[in-house]
Amino acid sequence: MFPSRIYAERRAALRKELTSGLVLFLGNNDVSFNYPANTYSFRQDSSFLYFFGIDHPDYAAVMDLDSGKDHLFGNEVDMDDIIWMGKQPTMKEQGHLVGIENTASLKDLAEIVKGAVASGKKVHFLPPYRGETIIWLSDLLSIPHLNLKASASADLIKAVVKLRMVKSEEEVKEIEKMVNVAYLMHTTAMKMAMPGVVEQEIAGTIEGIALAHAGPVSFPVILTINGQTLHNHYHGNTLETGRMLVIDAGCESGLHYASDITRTVPVGGKFSQKQKEIYEVVLKANLAATEAVKPGVAFRDIHLLAAAEIVKGLKAAGIMKGDVAEAVGKGAHTLFFPHGLGHPLGLDVHDLEGAGENFVGYDEETIRSKEFGLAFLRFGRKLQTGFVMTIEPGIYFIPELIDMWKAENKLAEFINYDKVEEYRNFGGIRIEDDVLVIENGHRVLGIPIPKTVEEIEAVMKS
Repeated sequence: MFPSRIYAERRAALRKELTSGLVLFLGNNDVSFNYPANTYSFRQDSSFLYFFGIDHPDYAAVMDLDSGKDHLFGNEVDMDDIIWMGKQPTMKEQGHLVGIENTASLKDLAEIVKGAVASGKKVHFLPPYRGETIIWLSDLLSIPHLNLKASASADLIKAVVKLRMVKSEEEVKEIEKMVNVAYLMHTTAMKMAMPGVVEQEIAGTIEGIALAHAGPVSFPVILTINGQTLHNHYHGNTLETGRMLVIDAGCESGLHYASDITRTVPVGGKFSQKQKEIYEVVLKANLAATEAVKPGVAFRDIHLLAAAEIVKGLKAAGIMKGDVAEAVGKGAHTLFFPHGLGHPLGLDVHDLEGAGENFVGYDEETIRSKEFGLAFLRFGRKLQTGFVMTIEPGIYFIPELIDMWKAENKLAEFINYDKVEEYRNFGGIRIEDDVLVIENGHRVLGIPIPKTVEEIEAVMKS
């Protein structure tokens, strides 16, 4: 937990962004996975963590914008709780840790919120994403559960996005520590990526590294020789020489800040000429995009810069043709690079995505595209000092997508379909780093994780 003043300062900053009413934050509850007492590992709501810091289930909080008082709600532990979990802090002690004097039981929450609703007072809340929270909110506010998302406070969403997107020095340190753990995860995976090894052995090992050195993985590990499937969580394949292994994995700190790193390596430790040629196209896109990161630059422009680098490289390989700018403008690159360049990173691995991607990544100046590929760009607006972004270009040969485009002869003036067929079973390559926007440019966070051909081959040989 951070010092109590940090949570008090965050709430004070939020109060300046809003006018009147109550701001309601519901923490997460324990969730059972096969019977009531057998629960998934608890994960607190990220915005509750940001403003209130308490990493325990069954808490809620209210900020009264009119009185200026903050209230924390929860239930005191009883002897049954102590027997199973040991001595637990009291409500007053929890409140003291985050700078809140006013504490009460959860039953008092309903009285306060329902009283505010009955008197016509505005109750601000964020869009809920868990079933039990939806039920709780619906009961407190007397709003049908299907209407909750539409009833969420746009003013609160915008204020929370504004505050959480800019990372403090303490937050950056937490993220960077997790990138350093990811270094161990990824270099271990590289050394294990040999013929005959089953993907699950590597995935399990690196998840164990996360748990041993930090916390849980920040998202389910993506580790596959079928990298053409962007989020492939199946780990049952046996590694074979000639295949590329995509490893997309990160972990959470004790305070739940995340890392998110991707590396792609050749099974057996040696790139073939064909693999090296495509890999270095992705690497050039990664480096060019990273170099372009600085305050005031629209992230969509950096995405398109990466796309242009990919077209240049695929032209050199004979896979694409024609004018680079025109090819990017018409979306020809999306056959091979169908996703966005990256996303914000922080308390969530896709930071603040629960608030709504368009609130986070777009604004009045930058409107989200509806075109294939570019529509998948989660974040398009201008960067600011303190943002942490992933930079993760890729090239993928997706047989089903190739077949569809080829049957339509789509954008054939830019794509050499005969040459593409030579790569049908190639798979995919993605390279991802976590990058902090600083005053005069950027800084790649953490210990440099091997990503050149020479560096990867050296690690795998060792």
